[in-house]
Amino acid sequence: MAAYEPKNILITGAAGFIASHVANRLVRNYPHYKIVVLDKLDYCSSLSNLNPSRPSPNFKFVKGDIASADLVNYLLTTESIDTIMHFAAQTHVDNSFGNSFEFTKNNIYGTHVLLEACKVTGQIRRFIHVSTDEVYGETDEDAVVGNHEASQLLPTNPYSATKAGAEMLVMAYGRSYGLPVITTRGNNVYGPNQFPEKLIPKFILLAMRGLPLPIHGDGSNVRSYLYCEDVAEAFEVVLHKGEVGHVYNIGTVKERRVIDVAKDICKLFGLDTEKVIRFVENRPFNDQRYFLDDQKLKKLGWAERTLWEEGLKKTIEWYTNNPDYWGDVAGALLPHPRMLMTPGVERHNWTDEIKSLSTSPDEAKESSTAVPAATAKSTSSAPQKASYKFLIYGRTGWIGGLLGKICDKQGIPYEYGKGRLEERSQLLQDIRNVKPTHVFNAAGVTGRPNVDWCETHKQDTIRTNVVGTLNLADVCREQGLLMINYATGCIFEYDAKHPEGSGIGFKEEDKPNFTGSYYSKTKAMVEELLQEYDNVCTLRVRMPISSDLSNPRNFITKIARYDKVVNIPNSMTILDELLPISIEMAKRDCRGIWNFTNPGVVSHNEILEMYKKYLNPDFKWTNFTLEEQAKVIVAPRSNNEMDASKLKSEFPELLSIKDSLVKYVFEPNRKVPAN
Repeated sequence: MAAYEPKNILITGAAGFIASHVANRLVRNYPHYKIVVLDKLDYCSSLSNLNPSRPSPNFKFVKGDIASADLVNYLLTTESIDTIMHFAAQTHVDNSFGNSFEFTKNNIYGTHVLLEACKVTGQIRRFIHVSTDEVYGETDEDAVVGNHEASQLLPTNPYSATKAGAEMLVMAYGRSYGLPVITTRGNNVYGPNQFPEKLIPKFILLAMRGLPLPIHGDGSNVRSYLYCEDVAEAFEVVLHKGEVGHVYNIGTVKERRVIDVAKDICKLFGLDTEKVIRFVENRPFNDQRYFLDDQKLKKLGWAERTLWEEGLKKTIEWYTNNPDYWGDVAGALLPHPRMLMTPGVERHNWTDEIKSLSTSPDEAKESSTAVPAATAKSTSSAPQKASYKFLIYGRTGWIGGLLGKICDKQGIPYEYGKGRLEERSQLLQDIRNVKPTHVFNAAGVTGRPNVDWCETHKQDTIRTNVVGTLNLADVCREQGLLMINYATGCIFEYDAKHPEGSGIGFKEEDKPNFTGSYYSKTKAMVEELLQEYDNVCTLRVRMPISSDLSNPRNFITKIARYDKVVNIPNSMTILDELLPISIEMAKRDCRGIWNFTNPGVVSHNEILEMYKKYLNPDFKWTNFTLEEQAKVIVAPRSNNEMDASKLKSEFPELLSIKDSLVKYVFEPNRKVPAN
């Protein structure tokens, strides 16, 4: 199909945010097109948005209302308009709840006036109607495929209802009168020049002013964001290649929770999220998620170009360079904004109202302008050509943190999961955003500072260790992803078939026999349930040790600080050797259960003898019995030997526990000169 070539374009609402970027782009790229813009200059529009175009000979601005039939007819005739790009609308959902008649007047009646003028003049070759993703209504949290252009319209608020109503009028005029209509439905747009009633510019301006960032509800609502220039390019494509009678979604599959948007902005400003973010009353029926199928427009040749991090930095830079662009916008910065030009809305000290969200007088007094902090580029954000990309859960945990460092060292792209394991929609969002080849689950509750904590926090323990882990495994299976799951060997206890000192270790197929702690019970429970998932590789970690002896979670560090220790042999895991092996296991597509320990056992006394030999010749310790230990702990501890022959067979280079301790832990930390 030949590309459409307009001559004289009328753009309504062109002094507003999105339309101004479209108008400026068309004026710049197509000097042979005449661009006439019509805008009544409402509270959220500004002639300054069109400054790049105003000196151009192919640009003309007309101040006026699309609801004026005489004006619209006059313009179509005198300017020989053959194309209309209809952006003009009231768009802010919060405002629609308190001023819904204005939305009906602008969005429905104004559209009707335009359509009727097109019918009467009979000269329009394209009518591009700009709608919104909100007409589809709320998308199911676990939906994998987004709303496509033929999906049912189920608006949930006055704003989206008026946009859906306008769409019906456009469709009717297309069918009844043959008007050549095209409709677009877009995700959220952000970037320079946007009026700060919208989420991203609001948060930026609040952060600049040292004020709290108010979040509706719990911040779990999911939205998709496109940078303004990408959207302007999308309209350029629709104008020239869009097919009459069709609808086109302008969207992205990269979703973000509102709370994560706030955290990203805080990070760029160097702000403490715990001190800045405030949770406020939710707005009526705040849709949890909007998710679009964007394939149809992509087939016309359009693609999102601007990465989130890049677009957000550009946007922040613009607002910090233009802090007073919109004048007094304090009312727009409220948790539930008031339209600054709405009749009857009293002006008062809205800044004080925003400050009142602060939890301390000191925070409320802060009004200095924040400066965006420099942010280092992570390996995961740098463009790389690799066949692997890992999604890791457990960023703040010991193993999760080490995994990221290993990926950095090996040059493997990775990102940490932002979602909670218990929230399926958040896990799906992470997978859509990251597009990983493998998922690593190093998240879990192990106790603070030890497993005794779990005895009094059973709900937290089972929610994460069992429900969350199963949830992630199920989502990964649905998405065709292998999950590497770091489990525990603390589910076994020496018994008659596996006596202490016998060298007979528990194998992968053995059933757990240790029920002394609630932590171990939850880990045994989830391990059994995970056997129903063929996409999971379960790695039984046992008494982990690393070369970082400053880490309080390191087993060696723990026992070196105890007054007394129990001297009993156990299987253990040297993380410096085994964590890289777990990455290799992902690459080899290993599945099922694996004892993830070094071969053999080592006793507490043997480890402390090494500590004395390599680090501190004056170190002394005292032993006590299991019975004495039981008096100072809440939950019994597991002691066992695990058979690592399966892992050794797959990785013959794997060292025994004592050899690994020397190579990876004690030699690198040696303080006592070798003889």
